[in-house]
Formats: sequence, structure tokens, C-alpha cells
Amino acid sequence: MNKSLGITLGIALVLGIVAGGLFWMNKKPTASSGIPDMLVVDAPKAGSVVASPLSVKGSARGTFYFEASFPIELQDANRQEIAVVPAQAQAHPNFAEQNLGGQGEWMTENFVPFIATLTFEKPTTPTGFLVFKKDNPSGLPEHDQKFEMPVMFE
Repeated sequence: MNKSLGITLGIALVLGIVAGGLFWMNKKPTASSGIPDMLVVDAPKAGSVVASPLSVKGSARGTFYFEASFPIELQDANRQEIAVVPAQAQAHPNFAEQNLGGQGEWMTENFVPFIATLTFEKPTTPTGFLVFKKDNPSGLPEHDQKFEMPVMFE
């Protein structure tokens, strides 16, 4: 192999690695950031370092809510509950134009933004979980759905 062919192949390899890395960084949310086609967590990201007060934001299908909310629980690594709050549906910016007002239009099958703030004392374990639970007023197990996301404590 001559020297220029080796250099050309080396450059092509480096460019391929860079292009692959850019593709990986820009891909759409996956199950690691929610439940596909049901729940998307925008903040915090899985594996993030979190502290109190913890702001949680994202969007979920209206069917994940009941009465415009669903529970979010913070657990330590031993699965002990540290805090639990209702995530509240938020109004879309165009709701005012549509004269819908109030909280988000959660009685829909579309995605509805949510926000929640958890206040807690620093846990004794270095890691834990944020648990997003579909609100299930029926209590029937076939309607249960949840997503658990790992976090680290500051």
C-alpha cells in the first residue's frame, strides 16, 4: 500500500467516526428518556446529578394523567421513598389563542407538557431513581405503567 492511500484511508476512518458521533448525539429520545410514544423526560436526564429542589420537566400522553396529574416519586438506591409529588399538566402556549385556559388540556391522546418540583433531604445513598407512574385511579394492575430513571445525588 502506498503512503497516500494509507493517509486517505486514515482520514476516511476519522471522518466516519466523527460523523457517527454526531449522529449519536442528535438522535431522538429513546426508552432511556421515557416510555416510547407515552412519556418523554426532558429534565433531568438519566444519570444526572440532582439536588433539592429538583425540577422535573417533560411531556406525557393525556392518557398517562388523571385529573391533570400523575405521581413522580424519588427513591434512594434501597428503593426507599424520599419524596413524591404530582406532576401537573401545563398549558401549551397556543391554549390562550384557543380560549382553553387553565391547566393543560390533559383529556387528549396527544402529548401534554408537565412540570414538578421535588424537595427532599440529601439521601444516604449516592444514587437513586425517579419513578414516573401512570395515574391509575381504577387500581387495576393491567392499567399500571411506570418508568424508572437512574439519578445520582449531589
